[in-house]
Amino acid sequence: MLSRVAPVACGIMLYVSGALGLVYAPPAIAAPAVPLEEYGKLPDVEDSAISPSGDRIAMITTRDGKRMLLAIENQTKPIAAIEVGDMKVRSIRWIGDERLMLVTSQTEDLSRRFTTDKAEFSVARIVPISPDVEGGVVFGNSDRYPDTVQGIYGVRKIGKRHYGFFGGIEFVRKGTGSRMGSYTLDHTRPHLFKVDLESLKIEKIANAAPIDTGSDWLIDAQGEIAYSLQVDYNTGRWQVRNAKGKKILSGEQARASVSLMGLGYDGTTAIVYERTDTGANWMEIGQDGGEPTPFLDDIDFEDLFFDPATGHLMGYTVGEDDAERHVFADKSLQDKAERVRKAFTSIESSMIDWTSDLSDVIVRTSGNQDSGTHYAVDLGTNRANAIAYERFAIGPEAVGPISTFEYTASDGLELDGILTLPPGVEAKNLPVVLLPHGGPANADYPIFDWWAQAFASRGYAVFQPNFRGSTNRDTAFVRAGYGEYGRKMQTDKSDGLKALAETGIIDPDRACIVGASYGGYAALVGVTIQQDLYKCAVAVAPLSDLRDRYEYRYRASGKDRTRKVGLLEQMGDPKLWDDYSPLKHADKADAPIMLIHGVDDTVVPYSHSTKMADKLKDFDKTYELITLEGEDHWLSLSTTRQQMLENAVRWVETYNPPD
Repeated sequence: MLSRVAPVACGIMLYVSGALGLVYAPPAIAAPAVPLEEYGKLPDVEDSAISPSGDRIAMITTRDGKRMLLAIENQTKPIAAIEVGDMKVRSIRWIGDERLMLVTSQTEDLSRRFTTDKAEFSVARIVPISPDVEGGVVFGNSDRYPDTVQGIYGVRKIGKRHYGFFGGIEFVRKGTGSRMGSYTLDHTRPHLFKVDLESLKIEKIANAAPIDTGSDWLIDAQGEIAYSLQVDYNTGRWQVRNAKGKKILSGEQARASVSLMGLGYDGTTAIVYERTDTGANWMEIGQDGGEPTPFLDDIDFEDLFFDPATGHLMGYTVGEDDAERHVFADKSLQDKAERVRKAFTSIESSMIDWTSDLSDVIVRTSGNQDSGTHYAVDLGTNRANAIAYERFAIGPEAVGPISTFEYTASDGLELDGILTLPPGVEAKNLPVVLLPHGGPANADYPIFDWWAQAFASRGYAVFQPNFRGSTNRDTAFVRAGYGEYGRKMQTDKSDGLKALAETGIIDPDRACIVGASYGGYAALVGVTIQQDLYKCAVAVAPLSDLRDRYEYRYRASGKDRTRKVGLLEQMGDPKLWDDYSPLKHADKADAPIMLIHGVDDTVVPYSHSTKMADKLKDFDKTYELITLEGEDHWLSLSTTRQQMLENAVRWVETYNPPD
């Protein structure tokens, strides 16, 4: 059982469990009625990472309104607390035990010479934890480089120093001698750089690819380029070269969908992924080339994971009964991973970081009676300590029951979705919010979802369908969604609503549809192209015009032929785009529509919502447009996330009240 002890500094509460052999028990936190803002704000803990020694843990956490990078030692002792404010933090990782790499992103306006008006740029910051070491921004010490990274290819310890390998842009100077001009941008194709993470000294180790060509690299344990890939985005031709620059593998890919996934188990081979007409082609090839061998062709794996110190493959993950299981090649590591997994069998859990010998692991749990908990697991002492709660104010009793609901589409395809019910309410004739995910290449799982739980806390059943095109099954299931925008992907959602109604859990006459990105598109389709299904719709950052979506993404690629092939494959026949674009059917809207969009969205431009709003106004439809100032596509800021949620719930409660 878990027992509460004194809090550590900065408000992170510490709970200590018994031996790992005991059955997991959720934290016993009292749960009064929870304000809506507790669901909408960024989590109290957004991410956590463990140092190579296992002695230190870092996390992005918020306490008393202050968002900070917190580092603790021995799970209790704070050693650094650095305010990060509204930085859009994308990841944290340890560089030894003395430094952290904090990767953030920011939206920038671009000039007319670029293919898009805005872009999201990543910045890598080296943050010192010990007082006697220094930090800084990668590429931040020279006018020759903009301080943005275009890919991170690993961190290696060589001798006593750590080096990071980054894609970066290099400015050039025109002229010679006294006529030498200032640095100017020639192109944005990334070179590969080796950066000393102590001095931040920069060394270019590979040049950028030629125009209309992309590059990828694999770095070995010694910090050398082991393999490189070049892909021509016009012809689709690609080639892999070994450490000596010799071509060892090549092909032609209509979509240019080929990647270097990482080094093999012993570091001597490269794992190559190619998407084909029939699915995925995984292969492995060594330095000498020859015929590549199939890679894990008899295993239905979900992901690969690699040793961050060497880049070598450690294993893969597989799905088991909606849970994730890590499979390590090393038997001793696998035995440890199984001990960790068995300790958390009664709740959805995932190992999110660990030391190289797996003696210390950070486990994140989430699901029924758990709004998100981070555990530090010490396999030496057989103890798991809960070090932080993602939403401390949302205790076990406030978490609505979560389950997987299986159903059959109208054409016979077997589907499922995630059903979240209001806590403490009988599951009978409930009002419902249909909440399709974005992507559409994405999926929902039976874990705590802040948006679904917010609606459930207000008395709604929430259903998140994994329609065809979702990624929770095999490649064939993903491809089944190609060309089905507004068609079978859409009826998969309403078929789920119908199946739920047949159980008596929900009242189909009291349904609203809510979603973001592609899910926002689905929400608009649900009340324009579909009819008589929903009382209202909320569309967050939605695409409203398929033709505009295609043209924007094709233009952003530099009008590469392979990008065109991939887009047309996914979006289907252009002759049908107007038939399934909500913007073209605004006159048919049969329910009130709320549009919510961030002005800094670089994925789906803000104009998709403003144009839709103008059309709805022209046809005298009930609508409202909410503008999120400074917000991007991913709702990265706490204040605007809350603004979105408050307005979305207000709209649903107005047109589909829970009582």
